[in-house]
Amino acid sequence: MEWLGTSTNFVMVVIGFGVLIAIHEFGHFIAAKWAGVRVDSFAVGMGPVVIAFRRGIGIRFGSTDGEMRRRFGSESIAVDPQRLQEAGVDETEYSLRLLPLGGFVRMLGQDDLNASAMSSDARSYTKAPIWKRMVIVSAGVICNILLAIVLFMIAFLVGVRFDAPVIGSVAPGSPAAEAGLLPGDRIVTIDGHPATTFSDVQIAAAMARPGSALSIVVERGAGADVQSRTLSVTPKQNAAAGMLAIGVAPASSTQLTDEAEALPFLQSALQRAGFWEHTALEGSTAWGIPPGILATTVGGPPDTAKFAAAFQGAQLLTIHGKPVSTFESLATAAQGSGGDPIPTRWMIDGIGDVDIALRTAPTWQALSYTERPANAPLDYELGLLGMTPLVRIGRVPEESGCFGLLLDGDVVLRVADIDGPRQVDFRSSIAQHADGMIGLRVLRGGKSIDLAAPVSREGRLGVEIGSAWDLPLIARPFDTVGVPPGQPTPVRACQLMPLSRLESLEGTALANWNDLFRVAKLAIAAQPEITRLVLVCTPPTPDARAEPCAVELAASDRDALAALSWRSALGPEWFQPAEVTLNAGGSPVRAIALGFHETHKLVLMTYLTLDRLFRGSVAVSQLRGPVGIVHIGTRIADRGVTYLVFFLAMISVNLAVINFLPIPIADGGLMVFLLYERLRGKPPSPAFQNGAMVAGLIIVGMLFAVTFYFDVMRLVG
Repeated sequence: MEWLGTSTNFVMVVIGFGVLIAIHEFGHFIAAKWAGVRVDSFAVGMGPVVIAFRRGIGIRFGSTDGEMRRRFGSESIAVDPQRLQEAGVDETEYSLRLLPLGGFVRMLGQDDLNASAMSSDARSYTKAPIWKRMVIVSAGVICNILLAIVLFMIAFLVGVRFDAPVIGSVAPGSPAAEAGLLPGDRIVTIDGHPATTFSDVQIAAAMARPGSALSIVVERGAGADVQSRTLSVTPKQNAAAGMLAIGVAPASSTQLTDEAEALPFLQSALQRAGFWEHTALEGSTAWGIPPGILATTVGGPPDTAKFAAAFQGAQLLTIHGKPVSTFESLATAAQGSGGDPIPTRWMIDGIGDVDIALRTAPTWQALSYTERPANAPLDYELGLLGMTPLVRIGRVPEESGCFGLLLDGDVVLRVADIDGPRQVDFRSSIAQHADGMIGLRVLRGGKSIDLAAPVSREGRLGVEIGSAWDLPLIARPFDTVGVPPGQPTPVRACQLMPLSRLESLEGTALANWNDLFRVAKLAIAAQPEITRLVLVCTPPTPDARAEPCAVELAASDRDALAALSWRSALGPEWFQPAEVTLNAGGSPVRAIALGFHETHKLVLMTYLTLDRLFRGSVAVSQLRGPVGIVHIGTRIADRGVTYLVFFLAMISVNLAVINFLPIPIADGGLMVFLLYERLRGKPPSPAFQNGAMVAGLIIVGMLFAVTFYFDVMRLVG
């Protein structure tokens, strides 16, 4: 169960969730005792009783009901209190039940599923004054709110780290890009409310009224050059996220990720970024990880265990000799690099300071499909001018069925019956051969090799895949891109064949795709109104000769090329997030104030989420049920105890709010019945209450089924 995190985290979250429910039910229990109502059972969890305790009987595996019937000849709730007192037996059983996600308090004369099950006993729930019953019903919610305040107070006394409200990247064409937000901008306020964490930015966008603009104040620049700007941004629906968004991602720090599960992939990423390259740069030959360090050979990676010890949390110190504090400095340096490696210095544990000539890579065009292939996982390809590279096989884990069959670096020339497959072709073809074999032709060491690869039941090879940017061969070119009927691509008239080799552009030889990018950018910069580029390619046919063709550039093509830039070959996903710590500075009073503030904010946010759910700006798929909550909790627990405490405080608030909604069977529904009784002088009829309870059960059951479905779908990918 790797998808639920470690077993320790799982147990911690389940126990924590159980405590929240126990506190909720404890509120009902204490209030009922205070009101003089007879309580037969106080249970944590649902289903069969695992262990129970009743004073006068002691601890039992299973319920104490059997012993009560043996001693008194009837159910405990029907036994006269005087007989119980004389026998020294308590009227209340305390039990822990098999399913930890739930709980209840059973009172005399009160049955949520049978409103006619009343009692004439003076200590029954129905005989208590209405105001006391209101206290009993609301006590659970009140206890959850108080618990949330306490948990928030504890978390803020210790300090909780969050993603800082700094923009790391802006999606092209997004509302943020249209409004002029830039990477590195620090968001100060949103619609007049302070932005203390990046989640404040995301929540404000998601909770915005559809079509309404947000006023965002940002600080731009550093030191004495900081400028404040006010921008207007209108969030748009993000289909992938299922909610409104403005298209920004949080900033990253200069420390590499320390997540153990990411290390095997990080090792490959660092190798591709040039960490083991020793090419001279800026007059020095001491670039790259020194040979022999960590069992490293020139051009080769280190031993996996030693790599983990050295590179977890390795830090970028300088770029061009100047100290840096966020990844955005690296992104800025890459944009102005012209494609050349970036001189950087890193602090690596066990090695010390090391100079790395960090490679750069283009920000490629997103070539969107005019007609998306059926069941395709993506609706675009990365490339240039209507051309995309071939698929390259990356790391092949030992547990993969292709281990030893496919090798890191294999380039896919053919999959099934498709020559020069694009990424979507490759993924879709693999999925269509689920639980079977698929024919592949790969380029390995300059030779073409045919093989049959096993496909898992899930329709996967179990390998990393990427793009062969270093090989000047093309996959199936696009004729059109964009929404139907589509826009012709610049290379459409060339009628290029898949697997054609790129030879030159504008007379400059091309050794790889980076050269293609560089030459195209230089041509646009030299002639902003250029309408044609001369591309020379060699078809993949025997004895073929290089053939020139005219690449026609419309104004939109020139604008798209001009907007592209260079990026670091090591992206922000490999760095830890830039964080800010929220704490009370050791002041209990300040911690209590922060606890009240956070609780109040989350109560309003929960109601606002329900409003946006009905408006349609928040998708039902974003709701979480018990499985989803536990899954998130196990990942939160990985980040430390304070995160778990903060998470449980949020769940406690949500539990309180949801429980007090006017839904039959929930506390809020019972409160509505009591208000009706107070106003009319009599309760709703038992038939009406029973019908409402059944309707409430159906609503809750449907909600549970929907959230369970989406929770499971998220877990399985």
